[in-house]
Amino acid sequence: MAPRPFLSLVVPVRNEEEVLDAFFAALAPVAEQVAATAGPVEFIFIDDGSTDRTAALLRARAETDPRVRLVSFSRNFGKEAGLTAGLHFARGDVAVPIDVDLQDPPELIPAMIAKWRDGFDVVYGERVSRPTDTWLKRLSAERFYRLFNRISDVPIPFNAGDFRLMDRAVVEALCALPERTRFMKGLFAAMGYRQAALPYVRPERAAGTTKFRFLRLWAFALDGITSFSSIPLRVWSYVGGAIALLGLLYGGFIGLRTLVFGRDVPGFATLAVMTSVIGGLQLLSIGVLGEYVARLFVEAKQRPIFIVRELAGFDDEEAAEQARKLAGKAVIARHRPRPAPQALEP
Repeated sequence: MAPRPFLSLVVPVRNEEEVLDAFFAALAPVAEQVAATAGPVEFIFIDDGSTDRTAALLRARAETDPRVRLVSFSRNFGKEAGLTAGLHFARGDVAVPIDVDLQDPPELIPAMIAKWRDGFDVVYGERVSRPTDTWLKRLSAERFYRLFNRISDVPIPFNAGDFRLMDRAVVEALCALPERTRFMKGLFAAMGYRQAALPYVRPERAAGTTKFRFLRLWAFALDGITSFSSIPLRVWSYVGGAIALLGLLYGGFIGLRTLVFGRDVPGFATLAVMTSVIGGLQLLSIGVLGEYVARLFVEAKQRPIFIVRELAGFDDEEAAEQARKLAGKAVIARHRPRPAPQALEP
């Protein structure tokens, strides 16, 4: 087994062949600096079902660079599963999840290590400026952070992504969590420990395009809220109580008016509007309940968080150790080369 590294860089990738060379070029001087001052570095790439040459390029680099390790999924499981896998495979004293598009500047890693040496267990990058994002993305992100922190018992830092340095103890605590629906920003915050922010200006993407779309971000936000807050469920108790009280008051008003004036109150329009409003609220509340039930359904099935199709850069002993660690959470079913077809005898 290879000697244990000091730093593990966890890099989820999907269809990123355009930016890999630029990423390695930017990472090389930082890795050399860390290796010279702290200890060895390993690069753990999680290929999340790429359909381009990303996996092939990383596989070829792993054959020539012993620091590079590739974990290829059998399909696209999502970035949260990729981060989970990378942290499970990380062996370093500290681990740093980082995006391959260079919007997480690698040159900040030595400063993170310095803060770690000062006694902090987690050092997260704080985006003090996001000039490359659209105003809509900045606004929606701000609103989400504010809403999440209002309704969750575990607040997450504003403008903090996955880019952070974590001590080995934090990584092991994260890997011990059994849940299948994983909102990593919330899980990072839920770990506690001593945390510090490292401000930076987020640069432009080096190449390629983002793989996140609006619907995926919306689903991501729902996962975060339903994973860390029960208030969306509780609020419907108050809504139901308020509607019941209004109904009683309105019923009393109708009865009193009928007794005083001795005539019924025409109310077809009122009944139609109230029926529509109450029916809509009931469907909305059932939808909120369904979001939580769906996540219970996922957890109850206990399916693996991810399935590994191929490992590159690992020796057999390391692969066996990882398989033991991931028992019950994931599957390592490595692809083996198929034998060449034999010629038929005439």
